[in-house]
Amino acid sequence: MTEITTEKYIESASQALKDQTLQSALANVQGRLGPGTAAAYRNLAEGPDLRLKAHEIREHAVNNLDILLETLAGNIRSNGGKVFFARTARNAVDYCLDLAKTFKVSQAVKGKSMVTEEIGLNPAMEAAGMEVNETDLGEYIIQLAGEHPSHIIAPAIHKTRQQVGKLFSEKLDIPYTENPPELTHAARKALREKFLSADMGISGCNLACAETGHITLVSNEGNIRMSTTLPRVHVAVMGMERVVANLEDHEILFRLLSRGAAAQKLGGCVTYIGGPGGPEFPDGPEEFHLIILDNGRSRILADPEFREILCCIRCSACLNACPVYGKIGGHAYGSTYCGPIGAVLTPLMVGINRAKDLCLGESLCGACQQACSVNIDLPRMLRELRARLADGDPDWDVTPVSRTEKGVYRAWAFLVNHPGLYRLFLKLGALGQKIFPKNKEMISSMPGPAKGWTQTRDIPPIAKTPFRDQWKKLNSNKR
Repeated sequence: MTEITTEKYIESASQALKDQTLQSALANVQGRLGPGTAAAYRNLAEGPDLRLKAHEIREHAVNNLDILLETLAGNIRSNGGKVFFARTARNAVDYCLDLAKTFKVSQAVKGKSMVTEEIGLNPAMEAAGMEVNETDLGEYIIQLAGEHPSHIIAPAIHKTRQQVGKLFSEKLDIPYTENPPELTHAARKALREKFLSADMGISGCNLACAETGHITLVSNEGNIRMSTTLPRVHVAVMGMERVVANLEDHEILFRLLSRGAAAQKLGGCVTYIGGPGGPEFPDGPEEFHLIILDNGRSRILADPEFREILCCIRCSACLNACPVYGKIGGHAYGSTYCGPIGAVLTPLMVGINRAKDLCLGESLCGACQQACSVNIDLPRMLRELRARLADGDPDWDVTPVSRTEKGVYRAWAFLVNHPGLYRLFLKLGALGQKIFPKNKEMISSMPGPAKGWTQTRDIPPIAKTPFRDQWKKLNSNKR
């Protein structure tokens, strides 16, 4: 798998908040794509409720993965393709390396793919002596910069054109320019040479259709098509959940995918692939290999509380609506998947305790579900993760984060269920709070574990006269 740095979430988020360039870029993308996606849903012929239908489609697929994947694999094989089921990221990487060795691959070109980022395919192939070039412009930029994507569909969103200009000048040996068309032309010129000399093309998979035995790829640049047709070997890697039953389901999801991703009716370039080119299709590859990746997905599938996360089609709409992502960006999450989807999926894949800060850092405002193209209840799963962190869960190897905190909340639950004790507690609290520092009548600092509540905010003090007493007095004056 790719490098995981979820333990640095708080530190990275704090640094991101101070990065004004990043703040401007995030505000720009959320200001454009967030409202644009909402309008795109409203303008659907079926209306926004099509998202509910899409959720049913995805749930049906997830609940019948065994049948759909068997059907998909059978149809692809009948079309001349090869299918490999990879249980782990290591299995998937080893299959690619063995394939590259068999065909004596020295250069590979790769279309945009989050799942290959998940398994760390690029570093593994480079360590084996191969040259791997990203062909999506955003991915190419961050590859040259030695960074990871910061957004699912806009991986280089954190870069300014001035930074890209300097990067291209250093890495591509061209005169400095910050003009976008000139920068694009420079990337195109460099990548065309790679396309023509590559032995292997690698891609991800947006959706796969079991009925027809094909995978579908979408992009706005069209470079994926050159990765899948020019090299003599094409390897596609897909998460095992990215399959649908038939073309009718596929059509609905694909329309919503484009709207959720970029507020478009349809992506600029859509490619359907079901096997190698063959004699009648000279432009296609000689070999087509589909790797269907598990890498922890079966474990998620087995838990009814988290199975819904496998309905995700990676449109990134939740990122474009999330107020937390909109302030800290993607790198703070320290994993392949960021934003609300990452806050649920990453803990389930790398360890709930290890990635606890991701799910604890979300606001639970519900904007992610409202934006989701398939109406996934991400807030519910975030709350469930927090519950597992509070109580522990041997099935997921979760140990309680803080038994003290759990004890405090249990004591609080006891108090609020015993009115007499609760009123006594408030009276004692009203007396005790007098020692706390104040700022314009607001408590500005609290001691011990409660200090976290006042690090970034002042909180109102307990009222001298409880509302219950004020209400009684108000009603008595009316009589």
